[in-house]
Amino acid sequence: MSDGRAIPSADRAADLALWIVVAAGCALFVLRPTLTGRAWTPQVLLAGYAMLGLVAASAPVARPTGRSMHPIVVAAAGVVAVVAAAAAVGPSFPLPRTAEVLALNSVAAVAEELFFRRLTYGSLLRFGTLAAIVGSAVAFALVHVPIYGAAAIPVDLGAGLVFSWQRWASGGWGAPAATHVFANLVAVLR
Repeated sequence: MSDGRAIPSADRAADLALWIVVAAGCALFVLRPTLTGRAWTPQVLLAGYAMLGLVAASAPVARPTGRSMHPIVVAAAGVVAVVAAAAAVGPSFPLPRTAEVLALNSVAAVAEELFFRRLTYGSLLRFGTLAAIVGSAVAFALVHVPIYGAAAIPVDLGAGLVFSWQRWASGGWGAPAATHVFANLVAVLR
């Protein structure tokens, strides 16, 4: 604590447990391509994302004080950013357009936002807002490298910064989750 008081051992244990959950979640995201070999079905992936989201949703994290913008306004700004980015980059790589793929991409987006914008951002908030925004965005970008390669870091970092800004601006993880779902659907459907 910045005021010089000792941190109770129960708080230290809770902090340690929280950081272990964050580290384990990041490791699972990084190992995702290895763990999701041909034997893994979309249903197993959906269940995995749902479990990760539930863990991230139930972990105790710091709550920011107040919020400066309405979540709908913040989500709308994110949707505008996604549309502009999609128009700037041109066609995407071909993905199957099945209900299963759409569901998996949507559940993945919500689970990732619970993990990165609720759990990771909330864990980093004690170090300041800038650390929470940048730290959760960098973690988001880095865990996507095994799937998309290093060339995608600028795009994933940009998306992570938008989502983290939305977390800060709205005071919650709902606006970035809505934007992330929209972005994943745009990537599949365009």
